[in-house]
Amino acid sequence: MTQEHNNLINGEWVAGTGLTPNVNPSNTADIEGQYTQASAAQLDLAVQAARAAFTSWSVSVIQARADALDKIGTEILARREELGTLLAREEGKTRPEGIGEAARAGNIFKFFAGECLRLAGEILPSVRPGIGVEITREPVGVVGIITPWNFPIAIPAWKIAPALAYGNCVVFKPADLVPGCAWALSEIISRSGIPAGVFNLVMGRGSVIGDPLVNHPGIDAISFTGSQAVGNRIALQCAGSLKKFQLEMGGKNPQVILDDANLAQAVELSIQSAFFSTGQRCTASSRLIVTEGIYPQFVEGMKARMATLKIGDALEAGIDIGPVASQAQLEQDLGFVEIAQTEGGTLVAGGERLTREQNGFYMQPALITDTTAAMRINREEVFGPVASIIRVKDFDAALAEANNTPFGLSAGIATSSLKYATHFKRHSQAGMVMVNLPTAGVDYHVPFGGRKGSSYGPREQGRYAQEFFTTVKTAYTGM
Repeated sequence: MTQEHNNLINGEWVAGTGLTPNVNPSNTADIEGQYTQASAAQLDLAVQAARAAFTSWSVSVIQARADALDKIGTEILARREELGTLLAREEGKTRPEGIGEAARAGNIFKFFAGECLRLAGEILPSVRPGIGVEITREPVGVVGIITPWNFPIAIPAWKIAPALAYGNCVVFKPADLVPGCAWALSEIISRSGIPAGVFNLVMGRGSVIGDPLVNHPGIDAISFTGSQAVGNRIALQCAGSLKKFQLEMGGKNPQVILDDANLAQAVELSIQSAFFSTGQRCTASSRLIVTEGIYPQFVEGMKARMATLKIGDALEAGIDIGPVASQAQLEQDLGFVEIAQTEGGTLVAGGERLTREQNGFYMQPALITDTTAAMRINREEVFGPVASIIRVKDFDAALAEANNTPFGLSAGIATSSLKYATHFKRHSQAGMVMVNLPTAGVDYHVPFGGRKGSSYGPREQGRYAQEFFTTVKTAYTGM
């Protein structure tokens, strides 16, 4: 029998209206656990509990908040191998990647434990005599947090930790596909000393509790990471009720390879950017933009390196790439490979479903050449191990092509030229730029976010998180 896991509402573990199995994408016969489904009525109870708790938590002693977040971070780090294994089992990242993500979550809580003590304001003189001015930050209220399936512990951590650090209360709805890490994180939070109602977990499908969460009058702000279509809908819903909202919605990230790049380095960072974590990262580079002089060698180098990649069970040692997260995602990935070929692209490596000893959602990473900017493969986010190559004349053409997208999350360039690297950093229309590095791999203490259709609202992570999770107050005092 697999263990049943309930929702956390007002400090109590509460059964829902049904159960959903947490299926291992490496082995679909393996069910990690059964997770309850919250009802709209239970969501309402969670919001009510958060509102009741906000009165005292919002003005709680900052040392108590810091101690609680530090305790959460300490336990996550101590259990990172266990949590990383759970992550690999439910989402499909390789176990080393899962352990790394769990460690990042722990470090995020540790960082925001410190931020509890660093929240600063200003004291300014008034232009009028005998008057003082204070500018302070206060928590925004009850925050609804909606997270995706591709980073099932790190993304919840970088939303929940600052929300709690700045005195907000939380109603957390994780992705229905990967409830295991969210539940484990919530169980750790429940034992941290945070009062009942400050943090609540409600699991279930977006159609059942996602929309009610966004539209609930007791929610003051929504932090969402997921698809652009859902993000656009949330924006409209929040605008109608004047809720504060923050959206992270993916990308179609470019990796530019110039003629002067170190070929071996360019190939390796492109392999990591495009295919590691099974390409299921919003920062993955799915568009490889390559200048003419290095183009033939780069394509051959990519094919040779791709032939060495080991695809298999995420829990096995020595595996480079695990399975795609679900059957639906696998079908989408394979569908995009077919569409690219139909539109004139050439599949030069991979692109097929793989079979392994256990039934899982395995796919050979795909590399597609002879593509143009107008093709769907270069306009729409695939969210899988699929990379296309666009051939361009020179740096100017490469920069123009890199910016030729409705998204603007992350961008990379491989070059030995300081001139081109500097120009690219300044003129790339992306929120994050990498020089001679993979486009993924942002540190936990720096801002994360993009431009255009990738993001809306203040940045996540680091001290910039206060822009979303707090509101500014200006107070005058007459002498």
